[in-house]
Amino acid sequence: MIDFPIAKINLGLNIVRRRADGYHDLETVFYPIPLKDALEVQTMDEGFPSATDCDIKVTNINIEGNEQDNLVVRAYNLIKERYDLPRIHTHLYKGIPTQAGMGGGSSDCAFMIKLLDRMFALGMGDTEMKDYATRLGADCPFFLMGVPAYAEGIGEKLEPIGLSLEGLTIGIVCPHIPISTKEAFSRIKPRQTEVKCREIVMQPIETWRSRLSNDFEEGVFALHPEIGLIKQKLYELGAVYASMSGSGSSVFGLFRNPVDLTGLFGDAFVYTAKL
Repeated sequence: MIDFPIAKINLGLNIVRRRADGYHDLETVFYPIPLKDALEVQTMDEGFPSATDCDIKVTNINIEGNEQDNLVVRAYNLIKERYDLPRIHTHLYKGIPTQAGMGGGSSDCAFMIKLLDRMFALGMGDTEMKDYATRLGADCPFFLMGVPAYAEGIGEKLEPIGLSLEGLTIGIVCPHIPISTKEAFSRIKPRQTEVKCREIVMQPIETWRSRLSNDFEEGVFALHPEIGLIKQKLYELGAVYASMSGSGSSVFGLFRNPVDLTGLFGDAFVYTAKL
């Protein structure tokens, strides 16, 4: 069975307080975009010599570290604690850049949960799948829904909103600059917002530039000015709104008209699509 995990962008991202447990409460709007990975699962032959119940092959983008720490494998292992799952082979083709602020790993995890439920007829309902997703990552539950949503808490408190960017073109630039989420948070000064991003995004997109902010940008742009220059360039190319997504390093622009970013940003990953 195969499925196609989607990416997301953040429309506004405000860090409003530091919690007693060391995490941060935030306010953001998650918006799904058509940039995708491909996730394929097949059962493993009984005699196949594998040291693990879920082996994984990742292609197109190299991911460092122990493959058994991949969120896809962790999702399988967590669900196997309750359900009698067979051993499986997993192939993950990465089309979504890693450490980019677009939720690729979380999406892979959420889609693995849904895929296992369908493939092996586990009968998990939405509540159970959300519980597994929340245990694996704060923004994983969003990818179970896959519709625009306002998020609070650490990203797990979700409220679908009637927002559509249909007809706009999105352009994404992701430089080869890994951003540590821990480091990005260390440069944040939490603050309460006067107007929540949920209200701002329901206003005309032309008003977003002066009102819709990502609190990570100030610290990340100070460390890596070239990322800030990407945002500036997208505006120069005609974006009606541009922002870093998540804690970076990807920057997206929303355009009224088609745009071609090929060759404009060196060796950075670029992607455009009509929403």
